[in-house]
Amino acid sequence: MSTAIPETLKADLPASKWGKVLGATPVVMTVIATLLAGLSNSEMTKAQYARALAAQQQSKAGDQWAFFQAKRLRSAIQLGTLDAVQFSAGTAQPDAAALRAFAATLPEPEGVQAALAVLLSGRLPEVAQPSAPPAEVQAILQGLEEGRPEAELVPRLNAVKPALVSAAIRAAQADVRAFDERLRPVVTGGDRLGEAIDASGAAGLRRDFARLRLGYSAMRYDAEAVLNRAVANLHEVQVRQSNLQAERHHLRSLRFFYGMLGAQAAVIIATFAMAARQRNLLWSLAAAAGLGAVTFAAYVFLYL
Repeated sequence: MSTAIPETLKADLPASKWGKVLGATPVVMTVIATLLAGLSNSEMTKAQYARALAAQQQSKAGDQWAFFQAKRLRSAIQLGTLDAVQFSAGTAQPDAAALRAFAATLPEPEGVQAALAVLLSGRLPEVAQPSAPPAEVQAILQGLEEGRPEAELVPRLNAVKPALVSAAIRAAQADVRAFDERLRPVVTGGDRLGEAIDASGAAGLRRDFARLRLGYSAMRYDAEAVLNRAVANLHEVQVRQSNLQAERHHLRSLRFFYGMLGAQAAVIIATFAMAARQRNLLWSLAAAAGLGAVTFAAYVFLYL
C-alpha cells in the first residue's frame, strides 16, 4: 500500500511546517495502516496455530481417557472372571503352602517367590498416587471436577503459565512409567510361575494361581486407571488454555483490523483536506481518526 501526493496538490500546500505536516500525514497514516494490517494477519495466524494446538492436545487427552476406560474395563473383566473361578473352587482360599513349595523348585526361584509373595498378600507393592500438581494447577483441576462455570475457570486458567501445566503433565507421565517399572518384577515373576504351573498340569495349582493373578490384575488396572485419569485431566487443562489463547489472538486480530480501518480513513480524509479550500475541518477529522487509530492499536498491543 502506497500513497503518492500529486504535484498539483503539493503546489497548493503552504510552505510552512503546517504544510509539511499536512503533506506527510497521508504517507504516515499509510505506513501505520500497513503495520496494523500486518499485526492483524499475524494475530490471526497465531489464533489458527493455537486452535490447531488445542486439537492436538485434545487428541492426547482422548488417548488418556481411552486408556483410563480400557483399564477400568479390564479390571471389571478380571473381577468378574475371579468371581466365577471362586464360585467353582472347592476351597475359600488358594493353597499358599503348595504354591510356595512349587515356586521353590524352579531354577533361580528368588524372583518368582518375591512375585508370589505379592500375589498372596492381595495388595500392590505400592499404592499408585499421582504426583500433586502445583497449587494453581490443582485449583483448575478442582474447578473442572466440580463443574464450575467458564467465567470462574478463565481467571484460574489465565493465572497459570502453560509451561507449568506442561511440567505437571511430564511429572504425571513419569508416575505412570515409574509405577509400571515397580510392577515389572511382579509381572515377570508371575509369568514364569504361571508358565511352570501350566507345564506341570497340576489342576489345583493352576486354579489357585489363576485366582491370585486375577485379583492382582484387577488391582493393577484400577491403579493404572487412576494415573491415566490424572494425565488426561492435565491435558484437558492444556486444551482450555490453548483455546483461550486462540480467542485472545482472534480478538487482537479483529481490534488491529479496526485500527487499520481508522488509519485508512485518516489517509483518505487527509488527502481530501489537501485538495479542499477549507482544510481545517477535514484536517481535524483526519487528525482525530489517525490519533484514534494509533491510540486504539497501542491499547490493543499493550493490554489485550
